[in-house]
Amino acid sequence: MKREASLGNRREGPPAWLTDAAIYQIYPRSFQDSNGDGIGDLEGIRQRLTYLRSLGVNGIWLSPIYESPLADGGYDISNHSAVDPVLGTLDSFDALLAEARANELKVLLDLVPSHTSIEHPWFRDHPEWYVWADGGPPNNWLSAFGGPAWSKDEASGRWYLHSFYREQPDLNWRHPEVQEAIGQVMAFWLARGVDGFRVDAVDRLAKHPDLRDDRPATGPWLLPLPPEYATLSHVHSRDADDVDELVRALRRQAGDAALVGEVYRPTEELQRFVKHFDLVFAFEFMFASWHPEAIAGVVEPAVRLGQIAWVLSNHDFSRLGSRLGEENLRLAAALLLTLPGAAFIFQGDELGLRDGPGVHPAFDRAGRDGARHPMQWDATPNGGFSSSRPWLPPVDPEHRNVEAAEADPSSLLRLYRSLLSLRRSLRGDFEVIVVEAGVLAYRRGHHVVTLNFGDEPRQAVGEGAVVLNTDPGQHHPIAPARGAVVLSKESSSTS
Repeated sequence: MKREASLGNRREGPPAWLTDAAIYQIYPRSFQDSNGDGIGDLEGIRQRLTYLRSLGVNGIWLSPIYESPLADGGYDISNHSAVDPVLGTLDSFDALLAEARANELKVLLDLVPSHTSIEHPWFRDHPEWYVWADGGPPNNWLSAFGGPAWSKDEASGRWYLHSFYREQPDLNWRHPEVQEAIGQVMAFWLARGVDGFRVDAVDRLAKHPDLRDDRPATGPWLLPLPPEYATLSHVHSRDADDVDELVRALRRQAGDAALVGEVYRPTEELQRFVKHFDLVFAFEFMFASWHPEAIAGVVEPAVRLGQIAWVLSNHDFSRLGSRLGEENLRLAAALLLTLPGAAFIFQGDELGLRDGPGVHPAFDRAGRDGARHPMQWDATPNGGFSSSRPWLPPVDPEHRNVEAAEADPSSLLRLYRSLLSLRRSLRGDFEVIVVEAGVLAYRRGHHVVTLNFGDEPRQAVGEGAVVLNTDPGQHHPIAPARGAVVLSKESSSTS
């Protein structure tokens, strides 16, 4: 369903559907292959939308689907208004969008405003849209993927900035034509009917205009980084003082579209971003130490800030099953899906998928393909993902797959479905009420959530009926690495 793009208009606050939404992230190459070439595609996603509706999510976020040379898994875009032929066509995208509407699912696309592919026509037709220097690298800035952030363009003899791979030159967001061009990209997809965008690498929009050197790092980083990159503070190569003005320009171009920002900053620095984004990801939450005090320490200020997108897993980092261990997956699901605000689920987390071995040499020099192995639909060698050899092999479909999980009442998939159903009734004020002895408990209106991070069984906090235990059939006590939700007596007696 196509519609008019509402650019230049700004509603007050996030759209109602997004505030407490559960959004399922799909890495298109790895979700479902429909044509037997071993690579996932848009038609494959369309065929699986009924599964997502039955899971109970409100929408999907598609990692990049645009034309790309794939130097960075699709985040190096060479044509913003075309679907990569390996993934499909504009017609197959329209069919996917129509099917999503029929299944009452919203659709977010990935927007990459900070850079393009070096093969994008803009790089040659509009060199003034990029960040350049003459005579060699002007500073000590580093690429997030290793090595210097400057490379020489042999055609012009000048040096261009790339915050990521050398095939991804950075756009100059202080140039008004860049802002307009990205606005036209958004207008194109909004007119086709998408509901909004997850916005990539927001802090890369603003670099110091004088290209000053970054200073040595003085403290720990929020997220895992290459050793060389972690030696600098990156105070000038990103998130410059006028980032607020540039993000405001992005919002102005987006109009009424939903925007979810990827901002790798501590919670106390997110206020200037939530003014312009509907949601920002809580990455402090994603990388917090796995104990109650640390979790409470990042959750409480994030809830006070509001407009938070909770996330524990995505396409860039090690999967939950590998990072936290299988024993903690039920606890992680209960935590993610009972907090106030939107929650993002990475494909396969509901099965407990783990990282796969190795990487695809053509697509991932940064070593992130471990989290991008295909979805596992059944126990066949290819996991029901493809009828031919997949671009990356499924990890362990004989042990974890949708078909088996659907048939098992005690599966992690069934728990996700129960939690997604329960979260619709979790309303009211949020309050942390217990943080001690391995237990984190918090109130959600009439419900109390108790999470046991400890080594011993614990009783659920609050008096009332246990409406969910992460161990099916179990009510009291709560086993280690498990959780429970209690509906208070007062509420159950008046309902």
